[in-house]
Amino acid sequence: MKIITWVLLLLAVGPARAQENSVAQLVRRVTNNTARGITIETAASPDGKEFFEIIPRDGKVVIRGNNPVSQATGFNWYLKHVAGIHLSWNCPVQELPDPLPLPDTIIRRETDLHLRYYLNYCTFSYSMAFWDWPRWEQELDWMALHGINLCLSITGNEVVWRNLLRRLGYTRDAINRFIAGPAYMAWWQMNNLEGWGGPNPDEWYTKQEKLQQRIIARARELGIEPVLPGFAGMVPRDIGERLGYDVADPGTWCTFRRPAFLKPSDPRFDTLADMYYEEMERLYGRVKYHAMDPFHEGGNARGVDLTAAGQTILAAMKRANPDGVWVIQAWQANPRPAMIERLEAGDLLVLDLYSEKRPQWGDPNSEWYRPAGYGHHAWVYCMLLNFGGRVGLHGRMDRVIDGFFQARAHANGRTLTGVGTTPEGIENNPVMFELLYELPWWPTRQSREEWLGAYVKARYGRPDADADEAWLLLAGSVYNCPVEYPGEGTVESLFCARPGLAPARVSTWGAATLFYDPEYTRRAARKMLDAAPRLAGNDNFAYDLVDVTRQAIADRGNRLSREIGQAYRTGDTTRFRVLADSFLLAIRCQDRLLATRAEFRVGTWLQQARSLARKKEHRDLYEWNARALVTVWGTREAAGKGGLHDYSHREWNGLLADLYLKRWELFFDRAMQEARGEQPAPVDFYVMEEAWSRARKTYGSTPDGSAPEVAAEVYDQVFGPRAAE
Repeated sequence: MKIITWVLLLLAVGPARAQENSVAQLVRRVTNNTARGITIETAASPDGKEFFEIIPRDGKVVIRGNNPVSQATGFNWYLKHVAGIHLSWNCPVQELPDPLPLPDTIIRRETDLHLRYYLNYCTFSYSMAFWDWPRWEQELDWMALHGINLCLSITGNEVVWRNLLRRLGYTRDAINRFIAGPAYMAWWQMNNLEGWGGPNPDEWYTKQEKLQQRIIARARELGIEPVLPGFAGMVPRDIGERLGYDVADPGTWCTFRRPAFLKPSDPRFDTLADMYYEEMERLYGRVKYHAMDPFHEGGNARGVDLTAAGQTILAAMKRANPDGVWVIQAWQANPRPAMIERLEAGDLLVLDLYSEKRPQWGDPNSEWYRPAGYGHHAWVYCMLLNFGGRVGLHGRMDRVIDGFFQARAHANGRTLTGVGTTPEGIENNPVMFELLYELPWWPTRQSREEWLGAYVKARYGRPDADADEAWLLLAGSVYNCPVEYPGEGTVESLFCARPGLAPARVSTWGAATLFYDPEYTRRAARKMLDAAPRLAGNDNFAYDLVDVTRQAIADRGNRLSREIGQAYRTGDTTRFRVLADSFLLAIRCQDRLLATRAEFRVGTWLQQARSLARKKEHRDLYEWNARALVTVWGTREAAGKGGLHDYSHREWNGLLADLYLKRWELFFDRAMQEARGEQPAPVDFYVMEEAWSRARKTYGSTPDGSAPEVAAEVYDQVFGPRAAE
């Protein structure tokens, strides 16, 4: 009897100990084994809410929560709001002080929003395309620390498709004509294109399979539910001709031909779907959540019974897992009402993808207004924030806060189940991610000013009046973008634009018009420089100093571009040349400034790509993927007619000097020739861009120079000596 009792006791406490161990291991990783005074405890929630507590006990700290993610969130809250330590993409590991700072009393936070979602298909291309396991391990820790418990996970899904198509008789070459290359997996998995960026070597599939298995295993250890791509009917375009499947043609996307859509009326839909889920489960195990977005971004649904399609897609997923949930993005016309309205509550989770600008949950002021929201389906309030992985300070602090509380109070908020971020690119604007993921844990509403004070103190480890003032300036300008501002994401830096006389944007769907006085960012940069003697030893501060100074210089460039266009149109060639030289100087200064941080060097991105391959031809393929994505994006037709050139432009060291600067130098010289009555040959910028994407110049990733020193020097060069202000 005693033996049975002990066995039952061990079974009862075993899962709790495993959870504590997973979070304890995270704590050791992110503190470099300096968290000896931190204890992790598990406790049940009496009211069903998720919670964490930070408890001072005998000179040590106890973090208590109801699951691994709430415990990790509590530990991160302790770091930020008690210890003055901010773990971020630029600084994912920091050591704890000895003795440990203790809270004055027990801190408890709770939330009834049980889902905190993360990632967009595009993130896997614009930021994560070439990550290895150490980088993924850091990101998974970051997720848990920020309360994320539901995460899109498309790594290695190409292996599922390769195995499935092999079973259908496809050859290796035919498979590689369907599956996209390493940097273009996102758009292939969203049914936008086939094959571009490939063919992939066999080692790519082997590596990605093993990587995804490690990602999913660690996510589950930390209590994060992976969301794997489901089967929504996407098939190779030639499958109808090859195997006689009844398919619809969804048309094109930015001139790329989309994969075909297997009609649900074809009896082989179920057979193919079952094979797909069989392969996925064999490789990665069974999961509860599957992401599916048929007809993404304008895919033609003509000839498809949407109601039947929705029911067939869901039924296939349910056969794989009766408890499964379909995760779908609310973006443009999707999800099509006819596809989801007859699905039962609990079977669908809708991501309100762009809640801070174009919410669809029921805000009557929204461009994408849906009066009934998503009906009886659960949904998540999401912040998109970044497009294309572009560099730039950007956010809508007031809108994120106000929209969240409006959604909670709205009638359609009865099915609101969580918050999320769905960025196309990450490793930028950490302040906005901190804000969004803290919202569910707020006991009461705060203003952006109230919240920022705590954020700045946590990020820099101490209060500082100049840093506080800099952030208030930023919060009132770049981080308070109006909802009606045209374009997507940050105000684009015209340094990165295809040259013209005062161009309005860099990317086809972006905007470069300043909605704020550039004095705000210049003064913010000056205040950060004033704070540098006190905060320069803090890595978060060094990163922010470079980023804020970069923004100020970019804003100066956008203003100069407008003045250059005015001078040319009025025939003042002397002023035109002076302003053009100032513009070019600003680009050179920007390039030098960004060399001081690995995060802003193109070499970091390119070396990530090359490091994943053993053979030279594979390294060259991966590097071309990395270079093309951030410049031409696709073919000449896709770059021009499709509008994709510079969509993923990056204000990075190396790219500024070797492509963007050279484009502008050529343009200004040509403009001066025209002003003198000459007729220079037309410029084909695609030729320049494509040549850079095919080049093999080696770029370094090691920081060059002291960030505070270089920031001060380039500030004085661009804006004039600070002593004269």
